[in-house]
Amino acid sequence: MSVPEFQKYFLPFLEIVKDKKEHSINELIERLANYFNLSNEDKNELVPSGRDTRHANRVKWTRTYFKKASLVESVGKAKVKITKRGLNVLSKKPEEINIKFLDQFEEFKTFRTTRRSSTNDTKDNSSEEIMKTPEENLEDSYNNLRQELAKELLDKVKSCSPKFFENLVVDLLVSMGYGGSRKDAGQAVGQSGDGGIDGIIKEDKLGLDVVYIQAKRWENNVGRPIVQAFAGSLMGKRANKGVMITTSKFSQDARDYVKNIEKKIVLIDGEELAQFMIDHDIGVYETANYIVKKINTDYFEEFS
Repeated sequence: MSVPEFQKYFLPFLEIVKDKKEHSINELIERLANYFNLSNEDKNELVPSGRDTRHANRVKWTRTYFKKASLVESVGKAKVKITKRGLNVLSKKPEEINIKFLDQFEEFKTFRTTRRSSTNDTKDNSSEEIMKTPEENLEDSYNNLRQELAKELLDKVKSCSPKFFENLVVDLLVSMGYGGSRKDAGQAVGQSGDGGIDGIIKEDKLGLDVVYIQAKRWENNVGRPIVQAFAGSLMGKRANKGVMITTSKFSQDARDYVKNIEKKIVLIDGEELAQFMIDHDIGVYETANYIVKKINTDYFEEFS
């Protein structure tokens, strides 16, 4: 099965800690993975930031919500223990514990109200909040903004002149570490026009190897014949590496073809081009930078 939605962790989490013993977060992560019968793939599935697994993230946020509702309390480094309130909740044998259930506790309700007001979120018990942790919702918002930016960026690229697009490719490749100096790269790209090759660029600053480039503002999907012709051009140059960049898409047949040939050809379609431009600050600038911080539990360890 896949990783369960956020609120499905609530009841089994509380059932595990009902023994009144101290439980570490790592233990809870492992026991809940067994409870949900998660595969190794499920357990290792990452949140978009890649900083944590989705399963562990949901266990940690369950702990946070329960602490805010005073159902569990912290006892030492990264450990929790059930409270009298938590035991009282379980004594009533609830069929389900969810965010609406936790809202009966004033401490939790205050926590939720404060968090919603700080994020200008006026929705109550939204479907997103039910399904995902606050951290996942934050990352989803970031990814949505990034996707919108990528679409706008690609539209801009498609409206540029061929010469501007040529320079854009140079700027991107240099920012990615190719081409030596900007001057060297500028001289290399756009000078050939020979046999389906638009340019040649150094693979590294020392120029130990070169990469042949074809960069076109195609509108239609790029199929295998065009990619195969480019591979033939590389063979004529006795070259082993090439990059094809398009503002449209590559067909699956074209992508399958480059996987089965000896030469190393990288295909970059319009969506990938826009994402690379965002990552390497080509044609974009930073408007805001948010840093998410967490408690450093080591700092609060007292000397015995």
